[in-house]
Amino acid sequence: MLLRVIHETAYDYVPPVKTAQHMAHLKPRHDERQQVLSHRLAIAPAPALQTETIDVYGNTRAFFSLASAHDELTVVADSVVSTRGGDAPAASLPWEVVRERMRYHRKAAWDPASEFVFASPYVPRHEHFLAYARPCFAPGRPLWDAAQALMTKIHNDFEYETEATDVSTPALEALALRKGVCQDFAHIMLGCLRSLGLPARYVSGYLLTQPPPGKPRLVGADASHAWVSVYLPGADRAGGTWADLDPTNDRMPGEDYVRLATGRDYSDVSPIRGVIHGGANHTLRVAVTVSPVEGAAG
Repeated sequence: MLLRVIHETAYDYVPPVKTAQHMAHLKPRHDERQQVLSHRLAIAPAPALQTETIDVYGNTRAFFSLASAHDELTVVADSVVSTRGGDAPAASLPWEVVRERMRYHRKAAWDPASEFVFASPYVPRHEHFLAYARPCFAPGRPLWDAAQALMTKIHNDFEYETEATDVSTPALEALALRKGVCQDFAHIMLGCLRSLGLPARYVSGYLLTQPPPGKPRLVGADASHAWVSVYLPGADRAGGTWADLDPTNDRMPGEDYVRLATGRDYSDVSPIRGVIHGGANHTLRVAVTVSPVEGAAG
């Protein structure tokens, strides 16, 4: 599927910002699962400096600085991405076997996925996560089956409510509330898996949403999305694969998803963050449009 993503972020500042430095994760990943055909990052006012690097997790990260006073900032990322659906894993090891693989053992081979077993800034390891996840992880159950069951459990037990939480809400608080948004659902699932000793990472991106029958697609009406990637090691220790699950929608992401960045949690892949001098008060507006490219196959 060929998708165009337009992600517009606008800030209004009072009083004006004197100088600023910002970091953005707004360029989709380019790999064997999706290809970025074009990408443009438009910033107004024009930055004094703008660079692009690859971070430790393989995400493209843009840095830009503004050296003159400004009372508004607009950042528009315009990307065209070719996506494809993934196949469900044929089989997986029992979850306890995976847990033992990820534990530190003297002279054991190092697996890079083990980094994603540990707590991260937004996702602690905690007994409350463990208690919530346990019913899905019966002894000997294959990890992939158990992870899908956990995804469905979160989807069924939690209410999607945009006003219940914000970007700073702790995952344990969202677990207690039993409500939140996609970021909360992803953080809760990460907390459950990691508390069991299983590696899992946060995925940010977009989802092509369909309007009601007979209604036009609304420009800017979509939103950023988040889901979870679970590590499934190979039986022969020759490596493993990452498989994605979306607890918000109770499904595997397919060709209607665009992956933006992966990390330990939201703090690693926030769309825009920065340091400003001035601008004590600000308002933020975000508009996202995900649409099929007209005339494209699929």
